[in-house]
Amino acid sequence: MVMRLFAAIGLPQEVRPEISRLQRGVAGARWRPPANLHVTLRFFGDVDERQIKDLDGELSAISLPPFTLDIHGSGWFGRAEPRALWLGVVPSDALLYLQHRCERAARRTGLEAETRNYKPHVTLAYLRGTPEDRLRRFVERTANFRIEPLAVTHFSLYRSWPRRGDSNLYENLADYPLG
Repeated sequence: MVMRLFAAIGLPQEVRPEISRLQRGVAGARWRPPANLHVTLRFFGDVDERQIKDLDGELSAISLPPFTLDIHGSGWFGRAEPRALWLGVVPSDALLYLQHRCERAARRTGLEAETRNYKPHVTLAYLRGTPEDRLRRFVERTANFRIEPLAVTHFSLYRSWPRRGDSNLYENLADYPLG
């Protein structure tokens, strides 16, 4: 069996309503449900059963003290054709180390290396035909958005279940404690 997997830091339940209040006023935005809000560490893609076991072992071996996550500001991906709207995440040394170790786990499991530079963020919406002036207004409105630093005590391995015309369903397969 093959599963579509990613490693991420899930956002705590108590901050999701605050973030969800921002999700309005952008034509063509398909807003992510509060339960799907997270900071991706590494998208693994389709992984077979053997690799899943190996990947779990590699992720379990990651050792790092708990740290805090700072979320503020916003922006979008896709210059010529905007494709995603996001909240910014400050790339701390601890976060970058954890992301690097997840990348290393992927490669040690036999998965292809990630070719894009890592930009930590929380995806708020996927975009379709969104005018750039609407995005600029959203970014101006949310430029000073900030939540209290979040304590990161673990990260997780998620399975993504595609759903037609709707947001993917994410299933938490494993938690990996820090510390």
